[in-house]
Amino acid sequence: MPGSGRREDERMPYQVIDQVRIFGDPEPQALAQAKMCARTGRVRGVALMADHHKGYSQPIGGVVVYEPDQVSPSGVGFDIACGNKAARTLLTYPEIAQDVPKLMDRIWREISFGIGRKNPRPVEHPVLEHPLWREEKHLRPLHKLAAEQLGTVGGGNHYVDLFVEPATQRIWVGVHFGSRGPGFRIASGVLNLMHGRPFDHPRAGERMDAPPAILDLKSELGQFYWEAMHLAGAFAYAGRDYVVDQVLRILGTRADLEVHNHHNFAWLEEVDGQKAIVVRKGATPNRPGQLSFVGGSMGDISVILRGVDSEESRASFYSTVHGAGRLLSRTQAAGKWRRQGGRRVRVAGAIDMDAVRRDLARRGIELRGGGPDEAPAVYRRLQTVLEAHSGSIEILHVLHPIGVAMAGPDEFDPYKD
Repeated sequence: MPGSGRREDERMPYQVIDQVRIFGDPEPQALAQAKMCARTGRVRGVALMADHHKGYSQPIGGVVVYEPDQVSPSGVGFDIACGNKAARTLLTYPEIAQDVPKLMDRIWREISFGIGRKNPRPVEHPVLEHPLWREEKHLRPLHKLAAEQLGTVGGGNHYVDLFVEPATQRIWVGVHFGSRGPGFRIASGVLNLMHGRPFDHPRAGERMDAPPAILDLKSELGQFYWEAMHLAGAFAYAGRDYVVDQVLRILGTRADLEVHNHHNFAWLEEVDGQKAIVVRKGATPNRPGQLSFVGGSMGDISVILRGVDSEESRASFYSTVHGAGRLLSRTQAAGKWRRQGGRRVRVAGAIDMDAVRRDLARRGIELRGGGPDEAPAVYRRLQTVLEAHSGSIEILHVLHPIGVAMAGPDEFDPYKD
């Protein structure tokens, strides 16, 4: 661990437990996973961002640094290249205040939300012409799915939001989602192959507490995963670009600033002057000068950040939070899945969604879709987790939600995070 360069009476911005650097208060289950990550593979460092919580194999909000010949597909996760994009529009709040309900109705109607949904408007994009779709036998069957799902949002905590920036009254668009079905199929397929199963075996995925699955990047499978991961990344970027463009069309405006970033990915970077593979799951790259969009819950602020160079930045492997971080699991918030009348429904959760909708309406936030597992009380306050990283970030823009669109409460997705 780097030397602090601090006086003994100064409080460190992070703590170290069993070689894991922890920002914010440690969550025991996530810390146990992080310790396991530190012991698995050729690992040079592990850090937990302040929004960390338990995930599949690697905690969400976790950063694991490997030697440059290793990567963990389970560390990157099932939603390869999940990320955020924000766009500042030319509109101001007074210009659209009376129209927000109608605008949200159009966003909800014209953009596809939900698991497995197809885009009713086929999208032509260069990412669909990438030669890997044809050259790799495991990717050929996924090309049709990619063409159908490009520009769709999916379920879970994935959203399309409208924001106002109080300091300027400018309207912003924000979206959060990843590589959809193709990314999931790539991740689960590679994990299947690593366990001796066919790529398309239905037993996709890992146990929550399984050790990270480690691939040698010099192996044939490692090279395939690295290339397929980057293809999924390009697909996710294209999807977020498309959805933001559609919202701008609905608003009748254009953007003068865009901020776009992954937070589930593996990058080849320099760490302490040497090349390394940095796997971030639910953690945002935060190099000095780099801009990022970090979203809060449906009732909380979101922010545009800029990375600064500091000891804290280096200790976090130039990473920061990707959101506020969960306080309640999906089951705690929404209840367990049960079959009622031939449908899967949630029962006996802790959150009263009718009360949530009334509270959001009282605060002037138009909600379309959404469920109790995404209610504001399920998450930490974003300001709290940002304060744990105050030495490595500069907050440039604070955004308040005026419209939130998400998949409905009855969407079942075992791998949403």
